[in-house]
Amino acid sequence: MKHFIYIFFSMIALSICTSCVTSEGFENSHCGNFEALWTVLDEHYCFFDYKAKEYGLDWDEVHERYRKQVNDSMSSDALFQVLSNMTYELRDGHCNLSCASNVSGYAQWYEAYPMNFSDSLQHKYLGNRDDYRTTCGMKYRVMRDNIGYVRCPSFDVGMGDGNLHYIFDYLGTCDALILDVRNNSGGMLTSAQTLAGAFVNEETVGGYMRHKTGRGHSDFSEPVPMKLTPAGGLRWQKPVVVLANRRTYSAANAFVMFMRGLGVTIIGDRTGGGSGMPFSSELPEGWGVRFSACPMTDIHGQDTEFGIEPDIHVDITSDDYQRSVDTILERALDYLKNHKYNSPQSSQP
Repeated sequence: MKHFIYIFFSMIALSICTSCVTSEGFENSHCGNFEALWTVLDEHYCFFDYKAKEYGLDWDEVHERYRKQVNDSMSSDALFQVLSNMTYELRDGHCNLSCASNVSGYAQWYEAYPMNFSDSLQHKYLGNRDDYRTTCGMKYRVMRDNIGYVRCPSFDVGMGDGNLHYIFDYLGTCDALILDVRNNSGGMLTSAQTLAGAFVNEETVGGYMRHKTGRGHSDFSEPVPMKLTPAGGLRWQKPVVVLANRRTYSAANAFVMFMRGLGVTIIGDRTGGGSGMPFSSELPEGWGVRFSACPMTDIHGQDTEFGIEPDIHVDITSDDYQRSVDTILERALDYLKNHKYNSPQSSQP
């Protein structure tokens, strides 16, 4: 019944957000499109208060600064660039502007940081095609010291309890597990919740979400718990670590948030963040705009929009890249070799 109520209210909130996010009333001119974009974000974007506190964002000041750059004699390409630059002031990878010929998006949340992941290194550790299995887009195998490894590259694919059962049945004799969500840029939040549900034995709060209730920057509902439901098949009861980097974003950032709340050790680099549920609108010109509308926080009410710090920070060194050594994965293997008997289940808050 509680699960039904949560879905019911989430659906109401979704319909409210999508029905309110419009640009009606603005003329289809360069100046009209500028005002439409600024206003839609002003009334519906969800992190103004947080980002004003974090780095001094003043959305009214942004309006005055960029409005001076717009006139109806400029080209459409020039307007698109000005509007894109304005959205970059939000420092939000979920904020995108799109037209028929281009899509813009803030990328400094990962471009300004080390990659800390390599496809060639992944191939080396996974081995040849017969050395690992694939279920629901996830690749997995047994590594040295009887430690299981699961590579989850995306949450774009729906997951079911049956999929997770196959994975954990195959890795069931392992003493510990590494879950690698580096370079996972997100996807469906439900898939992140389903995977996290394989590590809980009872319904557990994984975080909280709030919904916009008005046009003011601070108009939000009370926090709604985001529940993790135990998987219906096999569930992991042994030590586990999660590997993350700056390209761990959106739903993958939420997954790291869920796992940290369960007491799981995070190894690697800070996640990229992206803790706002995105919604879409359209400008009079027909250009699309996507932005964060519903903020998520962890179980302590802390924002993770700008990422989650790892418990053990590790970067892949340049020397290790050249030697085909994944420094982060090696650190996780060494860590679990010495912590095989410390299950995170016992350290849940």
